[in-house]
Amino acid sequence: MNGGLPKTKSRLGLALGSGSARGWAHIGVIRALAEAGIEPDVVCGCSIGALVGAAYVSGDLDRLENWVASLKRKDVVALLDLTFNGGLIRGEKLTNFFRQHFVDHGFDALAKPFACVATDLENGREIWLREGSVIEAVRASLAVPGLFTPMPHDGRLLVDGGLVNPVPVSLCRALGADQVIAVDLGSERSGGWHRPSDPVPGDSWKQRLLRRVGLASTNAATAETLPTLIEVLTASLQIMQVRIARSRLAGEPADVMLTPHLAALGMMEFHRGPEAIAEGRAEVERMLPAIRHALGSPE
Repeated sequence: MNGGLPKTKSRLGLALGSGSARGWAHIGVIRALAEAGIEPDVVCGCSIGALVGAAYVSGDLDRLENWVASLKRKDVVALLDLTFNGGLIRGEKLTNFFRQHFVDHGFDALAKPFACVATDLENGREIWLREGSVIEAVRASLAVPGLFTPMPHDGRLLVDGGLVNPVPVSLCRALGADQVIAVDLGSERSGGWHRPSDPVPGDSWKQRLLRRVGLASTNAATAETLPTLIEVLTASLQIMQVRIARSRLAGEPADVMLTPHLAALGMMEFHRGPEAIAEGRAEVERMLPAIRHALGSPE
């Protein structure tokens, strides 16, 4: 008995997982859900999921999608400010780019509850970012160890949230979500580096970039058969994050799990955004009956 009180509407959460370039699929997921009349009340993200989630709740998803669709390999390289202090990429160019092109509303001004996950580099604790600058919080959540330099925040050094909670279902529930749709970008394969079916030439853009800082072999034959340093880093982290996600999701399951088919998309292939967006949209279309059933909504 509820004493005649009206039944309150359940709150829907959307948990956007980590996955580097595959994270552009989140844009397609959000678009397809909206077209189906499904809008989350709470949004949480980890790493690239934090970036897309922040753009969504800030009202900047159109702008982000247009930028992603226009990205070329040279544009990605232009955003890399190389360093050897704390990581390969300082991240200031990327942060400044978003400050120039996207409004940093701050968490308090967002249209709906939003939070993202980072990791305390000193003690490994999971850090939930919900206050202050949204762009700085996203930059912290994106700080892939070894690739991006750690982000100073409130006396801590923060790195990628994928180290502790790659698909933040638990954070959505902590923010009041009764039901959660989660997007796992790494479940289709166990992670790791896959030798390309068409090896890149020894003088590819990646090889030229890495040779400039002495991080790649000058032997073209070797370069064709071995992954680059960045590929080793990202593949190793992907292996780890897939296993962490499986463990976390076993104990903290989502009501609906979306798993876009993205195994063919390289972790650093940010210039292939339209493919990732299309697959995110396709995954929602495939899962729409299950989504409606889980949410108790009419067909």
